[in-house]
Amino acid sequence: MSYTNRANKIGVSYFLRVLPVFVFLLCGSKISAQESPRISIEVDTTFIKIGEQVQWKVTVDIDSTDFVIFPEGQTFSPLETVEAFATDTTRNKDRLTLQKIYALTQFDSGAYKLPSQRIDINGTGFMTDSSLINVATVPVDTLNQKMYDIKPLINVEKSNYTFWKYMLIGLLILLILGFLLYWFIFRKKPLSEEEKVALLPPYDRALLELKRLENSRYLIQDEYKEYYSELTTIVRSYLEEDANVTALESTTGQLIEKLELLKDAGELNLDNDTIKQFQQILQTADLVKFAKNKPSTAVAEQDRKLVEQIVEKTHEALPEPTEEELLEQAEYQEELERKAKKKKIKIAVISTVALVLIGITIAGIKFGFGYLKDTVLGHPTKELLEEEWVRSSYGFPPIQLETPQVLVRQKIKLPAEAKAAIADIQAFEYRSPIALFNIGTTSITLAQQDVEPEFDKTIERILSNFESQGAKNIITKQEEFNTISGVEGVKIFGSGKFPMPGSEELIDGEYAVLLFGGKGFQQYVILTWLEEDTYAQEIVDRILSSVEVKTEA
Repeated sequence: MSYTNRANKIGVSYFLRVLPVFVFLLCGSKISAQESPRISIEVDTTFIKIGEQVQWKVTVDIDSTDFVIFPEGQTFSPLETVEAFATDTTRNKDRLTLQKIYALTQFDSGAYKLPSQRIDINGTGFMTDSSLINVATVPVDTLNQKMYDIKPLINVEKSNYTFWKYMLIGLLILLILGFLLYWFIFRKKPLSEEEKVALLPPYDRALLELKRLENSRYLIQDEYKEYYSELTTIVRSYLEEDANVTALESTTGQLIEKLELLKDAGELNLDNDTIKQFQQILQTADLVKFAKNKPSTAVAEQDRKLVEQIVEKTHEALPEPTEEELLEQAEYQEELERKAKKKKIKIAVISTVALVLIGITIAGIKFGFGYLKDTVLGHPTKELLEEEWVRSSYGFPPIQLETPQVLVRQKIKLPAEAKAAIADIQAFEYRSPIALFNIGTTSITLAQQDVEPEFDKTIERILSNFESQGAKNIITKQEEFNTISGVEGVKIFGSGKFPMPGSEELIDGEYAVLLFGGKGFQQYVILTWLEEDTYAQEIVDRILSSVEVKTEA
């Protein structure tokens, strides 16, 4: 073997041995190229005044295939999230830079720790650094600016907007119903051609219908059966209405016999030739309708002319109606008009009731029949729930909450034995005059500033107060309660039999008491409401979620 061939074989075998190592190193270089995510945060300021905003910005540098989840909701407590802006994305080859800004604020002065936030990247959590935010109150110049006493409460008259709103809606509904009644019942509508013909006297109506038959296309279209059917119906209807002969349901022989009897009795002055002509026309019509006989067009037209003459002769042969008959006819027409009007009114009433029932059914299915009933008939706590709510602070240390009505300050007279332990007490309350719905707040400043509040004794006094007012069968439960800003408190809640305002009747009710406090002070919120009042339950849930208190007096 030559030296060159041997060298080539050694080179190939060496390449095959080092190829796996080379591939591993190549893959390793590609793996290491996917850099780990980089997260950085910054705040535009660490010192704000009450109500001002801090912008907290987080920047995440990731691979284009990574999936990132940013914080959501009130995760920045004790600071409140005002707005979370849309994520700004910047691409640089196979890398993405995501930037998200949150606007935060706080309405109480103090130093607040902005907690670290969790950023999820491909299911793995990365925690950011925490920050310290100082919130300063707005300075008040008490030297150059004169201080004034707190103004007393002023009773403001309740707005009548809701009353007038329902009044206008009711008037609008009445106007619509009145217009419908006028338009479909009381309005004199122009008569249609059929109604005008129906109101004509029998003689005039018969002549008009015979004229229409003359202008019809029955004979042109070879429809002799329809032609003779309509011809005999016209003359029979006329005789039945004007001559009082039961002609429509009589055969040809019976009808001719009735006419001869009327002639013999002197009630119908027709000559024999006219009766014979009429009999011949009726027989021809019978042959056309039942035997499929087909006379000539000239005979058919002549028969129509003879019927017209028979109608005229019959009308001339009839005696003049007496005054009594005319009165009877007038009364009959009035009765027909009254029946027609009653029928229209009945149809209108049924239609209106049907529309109302359909509307009620649709609204009940969509919103619920209970809600619909309360909306139409009114419900005290539903009206409270839908009013414009007010957020305010009550007492000192302050209790801040959102309520449908402003709470009114209550005059509290401390007993002599309590004055030694309590330096000040401030109470505010709203009491519904109709439903069992009450909201109350109380802030107590203790005489000794280093004394912790005794929640157990406060709970015992509140329950005793319920019993002194007539409540019975009170069930009590207890759990921890945290405000939005993280202040810890105690929640006492349960049910019982409570007296209705202004009555000794006991009804099923529920209650909730929130207690907060620290050295030298205590705060609590009391709510009572009907047990099955869903609107009151919504109000209570909304109030409880809005409660905020200060952690120090």
